[in-house]
Amino acid sequence: MLTNSLVELDRQHLVHPVSSFQGHEARGVRVLKSGNGARVTDVEGRELIDGFAGLWCVNAGYGHQSVVDAAAKQMSELPYATGYFDLGAEAPIRLAAELAERAPGDLNHVFFTLGGSDAVDSTIRYIRYYWYARNQPKRDQFISVDQGYHGSTTIGSGLTGLPAFHEGFGVPFDWQHKILSHDLYRHPEGNNPQAVIDASVAELRAKIETVGPERVAAFFVEPIQGSGGVLVPPKGWIKAMRDICTEYGVLFIADEVITGFGRTGPLFACSEEGIVPDFMTTAKGLTSGYAPMGAVFMSDHIYDTIAQGAGPRAVGHGFTYSGHPVSAAVALEVLKLYEGGILENGCRAGAQLMAGLETLRDHPLVGDVRGRGMLAAVELVTDKEKKTPIPATVQPATRLFDRAWEQGLVIRSFAQGIFGYAPPLCCTPEDIDGIIERTKTVLDQTLEDPEIRQVLR
Repeated sequence: MLTNSLVELDRQHLVHPVSSFQGHEARGVRVLKSGNGARVTDVEGRELIDGFAGLWCVNAGYGHQSVVDAAAKQMSELPYATGYFDLGAEAPIRLAAELAERAPGDLNHVFFTLGGSDAVDSTIRYIRYYWYARNQPKRDQFISVDQGYHGSTTIGSGLTGLPAFHEGFGVPFDWQHKILSHDLYRHPEGNNPQAVIDASVAELRAKIETVGPERVAAFFVEPIQGSGGVLVPPKGWIKAMRDICTEYGVLFIADEVITGFGRTGPLFACSEEGIVPDFMTTAKGLTSGYAPMGAVFMSDHIYDTIAQGAGPRAVGHGFTYSGHPVSAAVALEVLKLYEGGILENGCRAGAQLMAGLETLRDHPLVGDVRGRGMLAAVELVTDKEKKTPIPATVQPATRLFDRAWEQGLVIRSFAQGIFGYAPPLCCTPEDIDGIIERTKTVLDQTLEDPEIRQVLR
């Protein structure tokens, strides 16, 4: 009775993110009630392995009482403090210092947001102010990568390279440009890492020259493209892109909203190639999803230039909830959990996850297996030789998600027939085994689907 009531209330009132309004109304909501470790339970008592950590974010796992206690203590002492008027609170001050100590290079200055999308928008505003302070206001053109994701706000969705975030929204803007993704599985250069790197270098250089080196403000990139289907660049690709930006004086922005806080192994993915960006955006794992928060890291040079350019004037950007003390207290406790063993466990679990998914490569439906650490994807095809995607007409995203749910597994099911994995870093070996076994069952069930069999080659 309770479930039916919630489903109906949801239909009538709650607008869900990135969903078909009509489709969601027809299917109805699945209501989750509790979580512990890497598992969640719905209101009907069904336990599921959360193979996607909520939305790539519950990195530390569910049910950490120490995080709850930290939030409660902060709420009891000081539930809110503004950062305006030179005011502040201890938790966000300490969090900024702890993050700066761990960030790559000289990313010593941190601005807090509510999440990843507004972290990207904040970065764009600071970039524009930086070039204003440098007396180069015509540097107002931005480049990103096709199939990348940089949020769903108006500005961020234009940088995003996924059509679903463009159609009907009037984006991208004419100052937002794209280069081809490094997708090794489907790149025109084929699965040739150096050829893909060379092609991307040439394309980025050509794009800067076409737009005008004196006009290009910044280049945005994810260390691994998440919502585009977990597309992992070849080793050396990120560094090559950074080098081109340095050559042209273009600011390099690492969007680590998904990859940050242990998702690929280290605390920040860009450190794997020794990259120090000019800006870095984070969110999701920052609080392990226990409270809303994002962060913009800026280098000493960026901060100093903006400070000198503004002089005594206020830099007119901020939010009511910037540096919210409760979210900051949560993030401080989550950071302790990461460094108390969860990051180490995530490395072990990530190796097990990738090894297990590799065993699925010979399945008739599996075209590609890719990933790094606790971030992975399995791409399904109907013809391995031609790399033919599952037709959109059979609605693979919905079918695959439903089958996984029936098997007690939550995964991301992308529209083009790709399984996405981002389990909590606290996963036990049994959790990982469960993810692999249940995925195999879903693949076998899908292989027997009459509509799928009709399009198999």
